[in-house]
Amino acid sequence: MAFHELVISAVQQEGVDAKALVFDVPQELAQKFAFVPGQYLTLRGDIGGEDIRRSYSIASAPDGALCVGVRQVEEGVFSTYAQGLKAGDRVQVMEPEGRFMLADQKDVVLIAAGSGVTPMVSIAATALARGATVTMVYGNRDFAHVMFRSELEALKDVYMGRFTLIHVLSREEQDVPLLNGRITGDKIAQMAKAGAIDLDAADGVFLCGPGEMISEVSETLATLGVAAGDIHSERFTPDGEAAKVRSKAAQVAAQNGVEVEVILDGTKKRFMVEDGDENVVAAAARQGLELPYSCKGGMCCTCRCQVTEGTAEMATNYSLEPWELEAGFTLACQTRPTSEKLVLDFDAA
Repeated sequence: MAFHELVISAVQQEGVDAKALVFDVPQELAQKFAFVPGQYLTLRGDIGGEDIRRSYSIASAPDGALCVGVRQVEEGVFSTYAQGLKAGDRVQVMEPEGRFMLADQKDVVLIAAGSGVTPMVSIAATALARGATVTMVYGNRDFAHVMFRSELEALKDVYMGRFTLIHVLSREEQDVPLLNGRITGDKIAQMAKAGAIDLDAADGVFLCGPGEMISEVSETLATLGVAAGDIHSERFTPDGEAAKVRSKAAQVAAQNGVEVEVILDGTKKRFMVEDGDENVVAAAARQGLELPYSCKGGMCCTCRCQVTEGTAEMATNYSLEPWELEAGFTLACQTRPTSEKLVLDFDAA
């Protein structure tokens, strides 16, 4: 995937601590930036002399202007930088990616917390336009922190009979006790029991936000009979679990030096992973080779590749499915070689 320089056409305030960045996509790049609702963009900036990249979900329908939402994160290097961007600024943007996508579901339940609403705006708008029924449960601290509130209210006005929006607030009291606090598995179960959400009718449940919320709610959905194949999730933060300790095999391999060969865009390139290299991506960067990556946290699949020779382990993984692991796929930003040689194919489907 390549980066392209896009011009920001507009910047909109979203709640008290977030901005929506709207990009002007020239006609010659329209096909490259076509996306499926739920996908994300990787933005890149030279911040303090360092190449910083972050992934942000697309918050617009496919027939609308390309837009992402960026919430200010405490000590967040890119999110702080993004708050200062303005119309006319140029940003390096990678083509859309991601597998958290709307398909042809007819009855959709969306559960989001904080900035996890960004892909949900795109999913909801598209699903409703197709004739689907959509219920969204959206958690925030208070109404002042709600992102894309005007867009969501507009959807309610247009699709009054098919769009239900339920706000859950942790620091602003509402009249209904069930709607106070954080989104939890128990709260979702109570909503289902009360008839506020219909999980039996849903053929797609989408979750986006903090990892802990997703894990807990996913477990509850399973106990309530929602099929695993109908549950789709995208983490904006990990679960808080520490990365796996580097195995003895990985330690020995790095100390001895590992020859890594990567296949990227049909070209083979080689470099060494040595003692002190945190992972394959870091080792490549140290030697002047740029590999695809975005989050560096194992939550997206920008750096997904397949091990075709040798062995490796991952520090953490929040995005690869079991079938992908069985097929030998790995996340380069989390990969530590455990053999003398490692071949990674970034072109593998």
